[in-house]
Amino acid sequence: MRRSPLLALLCLLLLAPPAHAAPGFQVSHHTIPGQGGTPLPAFVVEPTGRGGGPFPLLVLPSSWSMNAVEYVGAAAKLAYESGYVVVSYTSRGFHDAGGEIDVAGPDTVADVSRVIDWAVAHARGDATRVGVGGISYGAGQSLLAAAADPRVKAVAALSTWTDLARSLYPNETVSAQAVELLLAAGKLTGRPGPELREAEAAYRAGRFADVLPISPPRSPATRVADIDAAVLIGNAWNDGLFPPSQITDFFTALDAPKRLMLSPGDHATAELFGAAGLPNEIWASVGRWFDHHLRGLDNGVDREAPVQLKPNNGGGWRSFPSWGAVTTRRDTVPLTAARIGTGRPTLADSGAVLVSGALQGFLQIPTGVATPLIDRTAAAVWHGPAHSTATTVSGTPRAHLAVTTSVPATLHAYLYEVNALGLGALVTHKPVTVGAGTHALDLDLEPVVWEVAAGNRLVLAVDTVDARYGGVSRWGGTVGFGADSWLEVPRP
Repeated sequence: MRRSPLLALLCLLLLAPPAHAAPGFQVSHHTIPGQGGTPLPAFVVEPTGRGGGPFPLLVLPSSWSMNAVEYVGAAAKLAYESGYVVVSYTSRGFHDAGGEIDVAGPDTVADVSRVIDWAVAHARGDATRVGVGGISYGAGQSLLAAAADPRVKAVAALSTWTDLARSLYPNETVSAQAVELLLAAGKLTGRPGPELREAEAAYRAGRFADVLPISPPRSPATRVADIDAAVLIGNAWNDGLFPPSQITDFFTALDAPKRLMLSPGDHATAELFGAAGLPNEIWASVGRWFDHHLRGLDNGVDREAPVQLKPNNGGGWRSFPSWGAVTTRRDTVPLTAARIGTGRPTLADSGAVLVSGALQGFLQIPTGVATPLIDRTAAAVWHGPAHSTATTVSGTPRAHLAVTTSVPATLHAYLYEVNALGLGALVTHKPVTVGAGTHALDLDLEPVVWEVAAGNRLVLAVDTVDARYGGVSRWGGTVGFGADSWLEVPRP
């Protein structure tokens, strides 16, 4: 969805200081030469009434399908309140920017450095105090730029990816709704380059594995050892494009000052309004992060726990010293033998990308199911014990499944919290695609923090069709689950 210039103007009017007040800010529009001279439209927000500078510099590349207007509200707020020079620019290949979409390829990443060069030379930016950040496509660019440009001292990556392959092809299963959304938005608002055109052609031909070689050079996880900047990551538990498991692994491997914030919602929903300059707890944390690491403010950021998690079904932030500390023990629930047919959808479902997670985040309306109505000929359903007191799922649930399939199949595992009437709320899920034969699967579901109410129980369901994913299951096969299967539930 594209933000209009009218919205940006409204944000500026709301944030503008009274006449003759100091400090303040000024906004100008420029076309900045990117890598190879490619023109990049940008809004440049500079502080006023604070002397001649130079000032700490923030560079914010736009999200996929968005333009330079995206961060103008947040930029004005940062310039006014904290004295930053902020450059919000349209990423290469989108809207009126030059070039073609290269999916965060070398030229797009180099554009970040060229914008830094320009801002230092023309907008009083301080080359020794540089931060980069953004949402989604802008976030991934920021992490990759931090690995490539030593001038970057701090990063705020919101709704980011760290591993493209794991995000869009989890366990050899195409995240079809996410891929279709990205392809459609790219063609609607930009000019796909050869990499994206070839990737779409392979995807349409059912050869998604042929797309995988473009992932490593475009995945910050590949460059994690090269990142020395202080990194804040803010993502949502239900992110339908870039799920949290690839984030937690990247965060654990990152050897730099770091903070992880995971909260309810879907892709870009938790931080959406903050980009427009409206009150937002994620962007407030971004401001504090940059203030400490670029302005040197002693605001306590370095003394706070680096992992901040908000339960997916409500509750306040919880602090942990590391991602590993989120789980302290694991309860094992044995699973009985079961046999199902393949290729038939059931009521067990992961919901729709962007919609289901947004409902969870904004309204606490989970993806639901009536477990007694799940077709037992097409889905295996296992019930855990009812909990006499409230308990917490905290970390990454794991299903160990002894599986025998007569045909290639995509299995979809769903973990529900279910009440006494059998009505369930989706806690987390994960797909996996396997060939015909016998497999011992250790399937990690997506990580989550979730409060299970007293009297309720956890229920695991596994079927073979989900509208979110492009699986290989066809009607007529069978899947058998051996009695030597179990579910591991992480506890705090």
